[in-house]
Amino acid sequence: MIEQKKNKLFVVLAGIFLTNAIVAELIGVKIFSGENTLGFQPANIPVLGFVMDFNLTAGAIIWPVVFITSDLINEYFGKPGVKRISYLAALFIAYSFLVIYLVMKLPPAQWWLEANHQDNAGNFFNIDFAFNKILGQGQRIIVASLSAFLLGQLVDVFVFQKLRKITGSKMLWLRATGSTLVSQFIDSFVVLYLAFYGTFTVPQITAIGITNYLYKFVVAILLTPLIYAGHYVIDRYLGKEEAEKLSEESADQSGSFF
Repeated sequence: MIEQKKNKLFVVLAGIFLTNAIVAELIGVKIFSGENTLGFQPANIPVLGFVMDFNLTAGAIIWPVVFITSDLINEYFGKPGVKRISYLAALFIAYSFLVIYLVMKLPPAQWWLEANHQDNAGNFFNIDFAFNKILGQGQRIIVASLSAFLLGQLVDVFVFQKLRKITGSKMLWLRATGSTLVSQFIDSFVVLYLAFYGTFTVPQITAIGITNYLYKFVVAILLTPLIYAGHYVIDRYLGKEEAEKLSEESADQSGSFF
C-alpha cells in the first residue's frame, strides 16, 4: 500500500511539473509589462547604462509552480527523482518544439489563409504568418532554454541536498528557498547569454537578467508558505513516519552533483 502511495505521489508531482514546464516554454514567447499589469507606469530604472522596465516572459507566471513541485520531488525523491523528471521535461519540451516546427511547414488550406482574419481594430492579418511567428521560436533560444533549464535543475538539487545535510529535517524554508535562489540566478543569466549574446549588448543582457532574477527572487520568498502546505499534504497522505523515512532515504541517494 505504501509503495502504491509513493508511486501515485511521484506521478502526480511529475505530471504537475511536466505540464507547467512545457506550457511555460510555449507561452514564453509573449513578453508582458509587469508594471501595467499592476496598474503602474513603467519603472524606467537605469541599470548598467541601460534603462529597464519590468517586462517579463509570460512563462514566468506559471514557472513558480515548477519551483514548488521541483522542491517537493527533491525532498521526497531526492536527486534521482529530480534528474529523472528534469530529463523527461527537456525531452518533452524538445519534442513539442519539433512537432510545432513540422506543423509550421504544412501548407495552409487556401480558404483558411484567405479568410477575413481581423484584429479588434479591424486590421487584416495573415493567419498563417501569425501562427508561425507566435509558435516558432529560434533554434538558438530553444537550445539556450533547455541548457539553462537542465543546469538550473542540477544546481537546485545539489544545493537543496547540501543544505539538508547541514540542517537535517529542520529549516525547510532555507533549503527550499535557498536552492531556488541559487539555481534561478544561474538559469536567468545562462539562458540570456546563450540566446542573445551577439544580438544584444552585454549590458543589455545583464540588465534583463537582473530584472528577471529580481522577480524570481521575490516569488521564491512568497512561495515559502506553499512549500510548507505541500509538505503538510504529503505528510498526511503518506503518514508522518513514512514521509520522514522517504525524505531521509532521498537525502542518502543525493550526494554528488551529477
